[in-house]
Amino acid sequence: MAHDARIDAYLAGLPAAHREILQRLRVQVGRLVPEAVETISYGMPAFKLRGRFLVSFAGWKRHCSIYPLSQAFTEAHADELRGYARTKASLHFTTAAPLSERMIDDLVSARLVDLEASKSQV
Repeated sequence: MAHDARIDAYLAGLPAAHREILQRLRVQVGRLVPEAVETISYGMPAFKLRGRFLVSFAGWKRHCSIYPLSQAFTEAHADELRGYARTKASLHFTTAAPLSERMIDDLVSARLVDLEASKSQV
């Protein structure tokens, strides 16, 4: 997977701790979905798969986030998500409480299922 220089620049502008945790997330998503394409969407680093939005992530002042978060994922991981802040569509994490590799794997897998399901409904 080719890296998007805009994402490199985005990460370079973050505090070191945020940059490190988001770079690990970036590498993991790239490993999980090597055919995904990096891009910037709504001012945030993102991945697209066959032209469709897969996931995005961002660094904020007090936390990092990954988007989107489906209802099915939140229900399946309710116990693991206790203690993490979230919105309807995002999961917030910090360097003190990062997401586990398994949780990221599961979140990306859930997104792949969502994309496949929405493709078959078209």
